[in-house]
Amino acid sequence: ITLGILLTATIVALVYYRISASNINVIMFYTLALLFISRLTSGYLPGIAAAMISVVCVNFLFTYPYGQINFILEGYPVTFICMLVVSVLTSASASHMKRQSRILADREKKLAEAEKEKMRANLLRAVSHDLRTPLTGIIGASSSYLENEARLDTDEKRTMVRHIREDANWLLNMVENLLTVTRIRDDSASVNKSLEPVEEVMAEAVFRLKKRIPDAQIKVLLPEEFVMIPMDATLIEQVLINLMENAIKYAGSHPVLDVKVQNLGTKARFIVGDNGEGISETMLPHIFEGYMGDDEKSSDSRRGLTICKSIVDAHGGTLKARNKQEGGAEFSFELPVEEDDNNES
Repeated sequence: ITLGILLTATIVALVYYRISASNINVIMFYTLALLFISRLTSGYLPGIAAAMISVVCVNFLFTYPYGQINFILEGYPVTFICMLVVSVLTSASASHMKRQSRILADREKKLAEAEKEKMRANLLRAVSHDLRTPLTGIIGASSSYLENEARLDTDEKRTMVRHIREDANWLLNMVENLLTVTRIRDDSASVNKSLEPVEEVMAEAVFRLKKRIPDAQIKVLLPEEFVMIPMDATLIEQVLINLMENAIKYAGSHPVLDVKVQNLGTKARFIVGDNGEGISETMLPHIFEGYMGDDEKSSDSRRGLTICKSIVDAHGGTLKARNKQEGGAEFSFELPVEEDDNNES
């Protein structure tokens, strides 16, 4: 690197000298070369060697008598010392900057690794919350089938087996998608998106929640226009189910959910609101962290929100929580209606 930069500086200086017939600014080309060498190399040795070679080149090529080295020329020691000082100072500054850059890069890498491990830990804690219901359904249906097989007719048996298969498929999809979400911070992995109609995703989420909580009162409001969004439908359904289930748990007696989808043009906003007492102000800033204090029961129930945020983040969206002025809590997340050019390519 040092020799290449010095050779380039010498060629440029020779061209300039031939054109202008003046050696006044020749030294500036070598000073500029010293700056590049100090920036692109490590340590002090390349810069010091470059300073010595530059002074010799100026003396040999651009100072009378040409083609000879004359160390007793007037001003020569001053030129040599100045270039040496410039080289040492520039090398020291560049080395310091590089060292600081490495320290910052290592620190950022460690912080990223810590954040990734924290996310994975939160996801593992949330798995039990998100997969408990389908597992319970499978166990309950299979137990009922085994205990009452003699009293069940063919249609009832087929219905129970179909429910077991549906829950098992849902469980399989969730496990696969959860494994994908644990890798969302890696550049090589992302969720698999396809264009999905909002109406179908919302209907499937409400249907599955009704299977879990038959008495749930849910008011659904969808946009009049037909909206297609790039998403992993299974993951977004799980987000909606988690939000609705948490709203029912914390809204108190006789909860009524308002579930909406708003078309914002470039984005679609999903809203899940309830008519309960709202979220504690101390808990609100930490609602998506998986742990909100010493209340272990509350903390366990809210861990499903951690995976909701991870899923929404993986889709390039944002998830927020707030207390409504008229009472109750409201969770909302926005998803891009169209993929950006990079994702499409």
